[in-house]
Amino acid sequence: MLFLLNDVVFDLDEACRVSAVDARRFEKLDIDYVLELGCELFAEEPLLHRTDPERARRLAWLIADRSPEVNAALFAAPAKGCAPELVEPRFCALPEAVMHQLNASDHLGALTPVAADRAVWNRMAA
Repeated sequence: MLFLLNDVVFDLDEACRVSAVDARRFEKLDIDYVLELGCELFAEEPLLHRTDPERARRLAWLIADRSPEVNAALFAAPAKGCAPELVEPRFCALPEAVMHQLNASDHLGALTPVAADRAVWNRMAA
């Protein structure tokens, strides 16, 4: 399963790095807790998806596991070290064809924050 986190596409099926022990440990977390966790992580590091892709991948896996219809998430933090309440989270379900196109762009290095915004989030539209 492909999952867009901000402007990076993760293949969640690719050699799943979430161990069985971690999966059992995370089993009791509901989507609201995962959302709060995502806001806290991105408040600490707004570029988490770039600076710590393994941690970002695990967050994407948690979101997808709790809400299987969701395959894209955006956590927009105004500044590094901001309060988690200031992080704006968004989720959506994108068609498979769009996910494959985004993945191809990501592999080519063409999936920039602006390109992802135009294709999915429309935050910068005026």
